[in-house]
Formats: sequence, structure tokens, C-alpha cells
Amino acid sequence: MFEKLELTRLAQSLAAYSGSRLAVIARNVANADTPGYRASDMRDFRDLLDQPDVALRTTRPGHLAAAGPDHAQGQILSGGPMSPNGNDVSLDLQMQKAVEARQTHEMALAIYRSTSAIIRTSLGRNA
Repeated sequence: MFEKLELTRLAQSLAAYSGSRLAVIARNVANADTPGYRASDMRDFRDLLDQPDVALRTTRPGHLAAAGPDHAQGQILSGGPMSPNGNDVSLDLQMQKAVEARQTHEMALAIYRSTSAIIRTSLGRNA
């Protein structure tokens, strides 16, 4: 029932996006000392909403890709200044992004909770 409501679908998508973004940020932090590692981030949620639901994705090196594997999964390279070992992970920037992702996730859950409460009230159930 909730999947058919556009607002709840959007809140679920935003929560999933925030979780995926936090995983990408955690990978960046874990590789902060890896020589040659390039930091990545998810594209903006607004940009991902404008895309069609079906996107091509490469699963093997021999597959052809229209935009490349990073673009198909919504990831982009984004780091700070390059260090002498070729790593561009800025821990300060990654922590800012982690806080932003957490706030976005909390907002999505608050929207979902509010929508659920409105639906329960309209059905005459107080909970």
C-alpha cells in the first residue's frame, strides 16, 4: 500500500541513496592511506531522480558501457588536493559528507514516519 504513494516512495529512495552514499564515504575513509586511491562520491540525489529507472551496467571487463561503470552506478570522483603518494582523500571533507548523508537519511525517515502517521490517522487508527 505504501509503495503506491509517491511521497513514501521518494522517502524510501532517499533513505536508500543516503545509505549507499555513506558506504562510499566509509570506503574513502578506509582507504585514506592507500597510495594512489582516488576518493569517490555519489551524484546528487536530484540528478539520479531525473534518470530513467533502467541503466546499463558493466559486470565484466569485456562488456561495452555507454557511460562507464562509475556513471551507471551514480558514483563520481571527488577528492581534495592530491598528496605526494597520489591519494586525494581529505578526511575533513569525508566527515562533512558523512554528516550530510546522515542528516539526509534522518530526514527521509522523518518523512516516512509522518506519512505513516497521517495514513494511520485517516484510517482511524491512533498509534
